[in-house]
Amino acid sequence: MRKAVTLAAVALTSTLALGAAAPAFAATTSPSPSASQSPDRSDSSASLALSAASGKPGEAVKVTVKAPKGSTALSVSSKALADVRLSPAGEGTWTGTAKMAEVADGTYGVSLTGSGPDGAKLRATAQLTVKAAVTPPAPVSSLKLSKDSGRPGDKIGVTVKTAADVRSAYISSDAFGGRVDLSGDGHGTWTGTAVVAKGVKTGYYGVHAFAGGKEFDTVKFSTEAGGGGGGTPDVKPVTPLKPDEHKKPKGSVNTGQAPADTAAPAGPTDAAEATNTRG
Repeated sequence: MRKAVTLAAVALTSTLALGAAAPAFAATTSPSPSASQSPDRSDSSASLALSAASGKPGEAVKVTVKAPKGSTALSVSSKALADVRLSPAGEGTWTGTAKMAEVADGTYGVSLTGSGPDGAKLRATAQLTVKAAVTPPAPVSSLKLSKDSGRPGDKIGVTVKTAADVRSAYISSDAFGGRVDLSGDGHGTWTGTAVVAKGVKTGYYGVHAFAGGKEFDTVKFSTEAGGGGGGTPDVKPVTPLKPDEHKKPKGSVNTGQAPADTAAPAGPTDAAEATNTRG
């Protein structure tokens, strides 16, 4: 009895094992209906290509889509592209042109979606890098003086150009006795008048220009002590003649100029001529 039970149990266990294996094998060879309804064909059935891998906002990018003939609902979208519209361009090809959107610099994904002729979902992706147009640098501040030299008391016009949002501008130089504040017009132009200091010495001085509290330029300014503020050139003293070089040229008074090699003494004729001249 014990042997009979044992054999029966073995037979039952074998039957259950065979029964379990058969359904499992059938599931791997026959795909389920749900898996065949919407396969993803992102690699082989559809493709997406862009005419440029990068660009600036506002630039045009050509989009080319390849998909099975008869595909529908094809759409390309991306934050980096504005209003992408596709049109048929031959069998299995669709094209369109879109402008790069005004977005922050970076790399963005571009996606294609649609349905194949058999209803299968189509997908493809690409990447587009946006590089915003280079912002022109702020206008470089500049300094201009009406003259590059002066004497004590001379007035020198000062003009500084800066960005419009700068709130202050001034110059500083020992030639002008220190700081000279400038007045702005609200559009980046600053003007003022610097006066050459009374006690300035002859020489060269740096004129330092400041905009928004920061120094941006230095120019050279020369001064000549003396002469006052009238602009009259200084008269350089002439080296006086030695006593033995003083001679009275004919018909003239002693001017201190070097005489000719020979000079005749004044005679009656000379005196007469002198009298006639005075008369």
